[in-house]
Amino acid sequence: MHYERPQFFHVMQYAASADRDVVDMVSGNPDWEPPTALRDGLREYADADPDEFQYPPSEGLRDLREEIAARRNVDADRIVVTNGTGEANYLAMAAAMDRDAGSEVLLTDPVYPYYPGKAELLGGDATLVPTERDGSIHPERFREAASEETGLILVNTPNNPTGAVYDRETVAELERVAAEVDATLVVDEVYDHFDFTGEFESALTLDSDRVIVTTGYSKSMAITGFRVGYAVLPERLVDAAKTRHMLVNVATSRPPQAAVLRALRETDADYYADVRAMLRERVTMFTDALDAAGAEYTTPEGAFYVLARFEDFPGTMENAKRLIDEAGVAGMPGETFGSARGEWLRFALVTPRVEEAAARLADYFA
Repeated sequence: MHYERPQFFHVMQYAASADRDVVDMVSGNPDWEPPTALRDGLREYADADPDEFQYPPSEGLRDLREEIAARRNVDADRIVVTNGTGEANYLAMAAAMDRDAGSEVLLTDPVYPYYPGKAELLGGDATLVPTERDGSIHPERFREAASEETGLILVNTPNNPTGAVYDRETVAELERVAAEVDATLVVDEVYDHFDFTGEFESALTLDSDRVIVTTGYSKSMAITGFRVGYAVLPERLVDAAKTRHMLVNVATSRPPQAAVLRALRETDADYYADVRAMLRERVTMFTDALDAAGAEYTTPEGAFYVLARFEDFPGTMENAKRLIDEAGVAGMPGETFGSARGEWLRFALVTPRVEEAAARLADYFA
């Protein structure tokens, strides 16, 4: 899978320039309110002393890393706070590739396209391992694909774009596959607060020195513009990740870190539960419309995306644009996510206009 350019922004720009009203279901930008404490933290920061406006520690504010460490039951020195989960994934993948244990990167198919893009950027060779129809994975397929050239296995759970949630034993078996070929397992858990099954467990519970976990607050706190994420690395890989982070970014912006810290301390579980409840309603509303349209679709176990396949309407870029022009709904072409879902389109349920979009799709494909 060759990565050329960010197709998400291409589709979003096409939708924005359309001659009609379009419901944007492309981006993963949450449409709900961030935690109240986060706004309070920003206001408080505006009145901070001048020295609080200078460079923070490159690896992240100590108080924030300690708060994260206490929640994740890890040593704070294993945490690097990054410019979003995107950079955390880059650092994690680079740490794995820098071991010279192999240049092959095993990814799921379908796959979030920035993973193969980063693999290519780092000089790796991406191999896509097909998932099941419902997005679940069989570790044995990864075992069959792995070789002495495999240096990295990367998975995302809850998953974008399939919505699948991998149980702990599945991830544990992937760790065993990685161990068999001396590879590193990276698990991107950025959608961990959007688990509808109650079965999600972090890969950190495996307590393995070949597992790196990445995540962030863009989705869970509805702050994609703040760019606060982090990686939890084995001790032996931390220093190299810190060096790369410092050379590329110097540090992660201090005000968003301070605001996230306050939100972590003062936001209770109801905030996240209410968001999940809202998303469940949107999933039901949207999939009911897909039933009316005669579509095949995935029902997400987590995250906030639905994959849908319409008869005689493959998930090409041409058809994604056609859907914008003729139905007024913008989704991502399935071919963007690899070969396994080339017949599908992906819709992000992070818009208050889900019901309107669902009605438009039902009318268009009826």
